Parts: sequence; C-alpha cells; structure tokens
Amino acid sequence: MPYTVWNGPAPTTAAQQSVTTGTSIKTMLQLATPSTRMIQILEWGFSLDDPPGADGVVELLQTDVAATVTAHVASGVINLDPNGTASLLSLGTSATGYTATAEGSTTAARVFDAVSLSSVSGESGLSYVRTFMPDDRPIVAVSRFLRVRATTPTTASDMRCFVTFQEVG
Repeated sequence: MPYTVWNGPAPTTAAQQSVTTGTSIKTMLQLATPSTRMIQILEWGFSLDDPPGADGVVELLQTDVAATVTAHVASGVINLDPNGTASLLSLGTSATGYTATAEGSTTAARVFDAVSLSSVSGESGLSYVRTFMPDDRPIVAVSRFLRVRATTPTTASDMRCFVTFQEVG
C-alpha cells in the first residue's frame, strides 16, 4: 500500500505550504520507521521557489539519528488507497516530521540520491522527481530515519518536498 508524505501539514483550505531551507544543512522532511516495519522508497522529489545564492545540494538518505522536527500527524501521511489503513510510521518531534530545528549527530548514513543545485538561474532545474525502478528501490531499515536534506549555503529558498513509499516487513 503506497503512502505519500510532504514537508508540511496536509493541505485543507490552503495550498501545500513551502518551507525555508535556511542557509546551512537542514532536514526538510524526516520519516521514522518503527521497530516492526521497513519502508521501501517508490519516489521522491522537491521544488524550489528560487535558486540558492550559492551552489547547494538536496539529498535523500537514511540516518541512524533523528533530527528534531515539527511532528507530523497521522493525516499528514497520506494513504494513496482510499480504503487503506493508516501508516505505521512513528510520529513525533524525534520521528516523522518536517522543518528540522536541530540536525542531531549522525554517525552512519546511506545516501540514496543527491541532486546538485546551481546558484545560476536556469543552470539547474528548480524541481526534481525520481521514481525508483522496482529492482532499485531503496529500503530503509527498522528503527531508522529517512531524510530529505537541503544545503543552500548563502541564500534560503522555499522548498516543497515529498516521499512516496510502501511499508514492508
């Protein structure tokens, strides 16, 4: 059963919000797997409102340590099957959420994708989507954290990002 989660609350009367990247490394979206389930990444992507002031990077990676985030609520993890069940992702400020205020001290990471950002308008795209092929789909282990992390060194940009996944195990 596939789910999609964004780096902000699920939209109701307002559109999906964007979140500022800041001017140093920042976790924009974090998914926390429970001790009973892994997740397999089907697709991920992002869009920026403006190019960063200096070359940067957006990465999709698994870490062993949580960032401190604004906690998602269950309705923020959207089941793409209208008859499906709620996701088992762990929710909370040290679990599934967005807009990190503290990165934590990661000691082990697995990078699944990384996208360079150019500071020159038009040199690199301001939106990116990657759909993983079935044999290439990364799996995030139990009790780990999947992060979409942005580094825009000199000028903050507003970003929307998402991850589409399925639970396995």
